[in-house]
Amino acid sequence: MSFKMRPIVLGLAVATAPLAGTAVHAGATIKVDDTKWVSVGAGLRTSFVSMDEGAPNGKDRSKDFLVENMRLYVNGQIHQNVKLEFNSERSTDSDGDENIRVLDAVAKFEFSDTVNIWMGRFLPPSDRSNLDGPYYLNTWSFPMPQAYPAIFAGRDNGVAFWGRINGGQFKYQLGAFEGVDGAPTINPNHIPNPQDNLLYAARFTANFWDPEPGYYNNSTYYGAQDVLALGLVYQTQGDAAMVNNNTVDFTGWSVDGLLEKKLAGGGVVNLEFTYYDYEGNPVLGGNDATGYFTVASYLLAGETGIGRLQPIARYQNLDVDRGSETTTWEVGINYVIDGHNARVSAVYSNMETDPPAGSSTDRDQFLVGLQLQI
Repeated sequence: MSFKMRPIVLGLAVATAPLAGTAVHAGATIKVDDTKWVSVGAGLRTSFVSMDEGAPNGKDRSKDFLVENMRLYVNGQIHQNVKLEFNSERSTDSDGDENIRVLDAVAKFEFSDTVNIWMGRFLPPSDRSNLDGPYYLNTWSFPMPQAYPAIFAGRDNGVAFWGRINGGQFKYQLGAFEGVDGAPTINPNHIPNPQDNLLYAARFTANFWDPEPGYYNNSTYYGAQDVLALGLVYQTQGDAAMVNNNTVDFTGWSVDGLLEKKLAGGGVVNLEFTYYDYEGNPVLGGNDATGYFTVASYLLAGETGIGRLQPIARYQNLDVDRGSETTTWEVGINYVIDGHNARVSAVYSNMETDPPAGSSTDRDQFLVGLQLQI
């Protein structure tokens, strides 16, 4: 679907703009009756990036303005137990053409705190960063070691059963998804997943302080609640990758933790980590791999102008068997104007890649990013 449909989208946005003040969900909400409603919202992430030796000549610094994400959100309730979610995302294909793609298309049957069923395209049970999405991370960029299979932007087609106990202090998420769909490789005689096996995914989360009640989560709440959470993820799919002309099973697991505490003076300390372990990962060429990242940030008390300053640092590592080992470190500062709805980030990072043969590469990058949501 091309941008030819843009006037339709803009028309919808203009038509609903007067309702923005009534929003209880993202963007404007139209109430149909006591049980039916529709909400419309949007999100934008745009940045300027300069990378060492990133220019076309391979010697000078690149200087690029990017639109990293542009999303339109539509949510609705049909019945008190039946909801619908449809989100779209701007994407660029291999030819450089811009398109609108389906991001989420979910039918939701939500019967109680403990029993809910979602079906369609959405984020499978996976690590905290994937369930954050780019807009609800504490850092600007998505973590490099995260390599769970996905159709697009971490999403997959499938069904999930999930629920929460004690308001979300314990949460389970179980699902079956398409995963690798068995499409032919370069050699049509070598097809991964020839039996059309499903990918099975599970996540279990324990919150020892304030609960996180929904299916999704954040990596920071900017002091709105105190969080001490531990999550465990497992995914598996038979014959998901090709290695030396043979199919191999994929298994992946990860453990993630988040600590966020508002201090007496008003500042907010945040610590996050995730460890990943993959076997036969189709995203990594069927190779085994391990990876991890750690994040530390501190949201200063009091406003500077219209926002609050948040220094932040992250270290990441991904070690691929029969492949490269990549490490990155970054330091930066976020200017938080309205939580995840309005934020400016400035980040300096360095990436070093050690291939199995040949010399290593070492590049630095500077980024300024702006995120807005309504």
